[in-house]
Amino acid sequence: MTETANDQRTGRAVAGEELSESLTHFVVVHNGQSPERAERIADQAVAFVVTAATATVPMVPLDDVDLGLHALILHTKEYAELRERYAGRFLHHNPTPGGGARNPEKVAASARAMKAAGFMVCDDLWTVNGTNLAQCDSNCGRPYGQA
Repeated sequence: MTETANDQRTGRAVAGEELSESLTHFVVVHNGQSPERAERIADQAVAFVVTAATATVPMVPLDDVDLGLHALILHTKEYAELRERYAGRFLHHNPTPGGGARNPEKVAASARAMKAAGFMVCDDLWTVNGTNLAQCDSNCGRPYGQA
């Protein structure tokens, strides 16, 4: 696993140990992921939701992160507390009607927004067909969130 470093926080730190463990367990049991991968998925899902609270771009996760989002939404009490603390409003989950592929530009913008919000981004969860959508952007080589 490659993680993009920028002195960032983690979704796990925001969620706390109890919720993180519960999300990880959910993703293992219901989605067949390894405990290690499920832990990263849960972390990215929390970071995604916290970022979505103030993002100025449409937030679109890749499939693996979406597994964690579904797990988080099903933890209704904790989801409500997170979204109230960070967004002050309900954050809807709007799946694409009929499914289908996600827009790579929107996915990449979402990963950049997470980085700009100070979160660690697990590159392996933001990669499609060998292309890491969390890496190549106009801020390459500079800390995110800085001009």
